[in-house]
Amino acid sequence: MEAKTMKDMQKEVDAYIGQFKEGYFSPLAMMARLTEEMGELAREVNHYYGEKPKKTTEKERSIEEELGDVLFVMICMANSLNIDLETAHNIVMNKFNTRDKDRWTRIDEGEKEA
Repeated sequence: MEAKTMKDMQKEVDAYIGQFKEGYFSPLAMMARLTEEMGELAREVNHYYGEKPKKTTEKERSIEEELGDVLFVMICMANSLNIDLETAHNIVMNKFNTRDKDRWTRIDEGEKEA
């Protein structure tokens, strides 16, 4: 499968949502959906890495699937607000690369190869 850009993903989600009369939910409703999906992701992380095992009656889900659900809702929200996520990503990376450039201990070139 060929790699998709964020623009490709935004277009794909927009085409999917565009087939339905309801269209995108309101930003507040999508924020609630995002919170719901984050809770499901947190539950899976807790089951895999925490002290709380799944009940035998609980459906098996993957962290990958839950991250995908979070990504889908985030793309829906961005699309509904006309936000280009590639631009948003570039803004955030510029912020981290300037504001936090000396915040963390860098890996020396020799350590990268080891």
